[in-house]
Amino acid sequence: MPTTAVLNPMIHQALLQGVVIPAHPLALTADRTLDLERQRGLTRYYLAAGAGGVAVGVHTTQFAIRRAGLYEPVLRLAAETIRTAAVGRPIIKVAGICGLTEQAVAEAGIAATLGYDLGLVSLGGLSTWTDEALIAHIARIAAIIPVFGFYLQPTVGGRPLSYAFWRRCAELPGVMAIKIAPFNRYQTLDVVRAVCESSRRDDIALYSGNDDNIVADLLTSYRFQVDGRWIEKAIVGGLLGHWAVWTERAVALLEDIRRARCEERLSVRALLTLGASITDANAAFFDVAHAFRGSIAGIHEVLRRQGLLAGRWCLDPDEDLSPGQMAEIDRVYRAYPMLNDDVFVERLRTLA
Repeated sequence: MPTTAVLNPMIHQALLQGVVIPAHPLALTADRTLDLERQRGLTRYYLAAGAGGVAVGVHTTQFAIRRAGLYEPVLRLAAETIRTAAVGRPIIKVAGICGLTEQAVAEAGIAATLGYDLGLVSLGGLSTWTDEALIAHIARIAAIIPVFGFYLQPTVGGRPLSYAFWRRCAELPGVMAIKIAPFNRYQTLDVVRAVCESSRRDDIALYSGNDDNIVADLLTSYRFQVDGRWIEKAIVGGLLGHWAVWTERAVALLEDIRRARCEERLSVRALLTLGASITDANAAFFDVAHAFRGSIAGIHEVLRRQGLLAGRWCLDPDEDLSPGQMAEIDRVYRAYPMLNDDVFVERLRTLA
């Protein structure tokens, strides 16, 4: 019996190349039951937009799906929709995994059985655990499904994680990617340096979750001296709640960034300017002004405007937009028409 789960080589290659992975929302009806058709429709939208994967059962899907008995049904629905879509390219299926080890192992088993490629392991709620306990926790999960590590920002339930932790994490054979989302430049560097200095630096793909710094993350090449030589590594893609909306434009953006990095074109300046606009839009969608309380409702509101969701309902009936958030979404919609993919979504609707 292998001590770690093995990642499909085609999926691994796609992961290392870098793709857009939207964090999949939850489509609900007005009575807060699962809207099957719109849930499938969202998955099809991401595939049609050119996304290289989807992440399901994560924060954007709402952690409350577990209490509502929807974890397995929602993961199954996305996997079946991807399988029947037959898009002709590898699609990376990522399952959100959280909780104490017993719960996390059970979720990993469900995801692996349903054909998911990786488990995005949230360490939220484990704030009192030692590094040794966290590493053992991740290793248990990696025995069942390859692991997508996750540095979650402390302001929304994560915890500070040291360079030493990430250095040990990178040496675990089952860790194949890391989502870096501390919203902090110093902590982002801790992760990248730890991976660069590990023996598995070439096996691990780095993905941005820093919604406040997406373009700069993807444009930057990180260089560190390791054993007397320079090691360079890039954040190659993103696994983002922000990319759950306007996804067709996100795919085009990643391709532009990839070309700019390869060709070292002067358009880097224009891309960084665009990055500031994206950050401004993200602040409205994710409700930065109110410590991210309206983040899921904000994503739902954009998808509602595009006709991809029937409403912005969340499982918690008290979860909605914060005061002033609607006006902010209106503002960024007017200010940055080049960021949305409304025309693409409308074209999909006419072809349906």
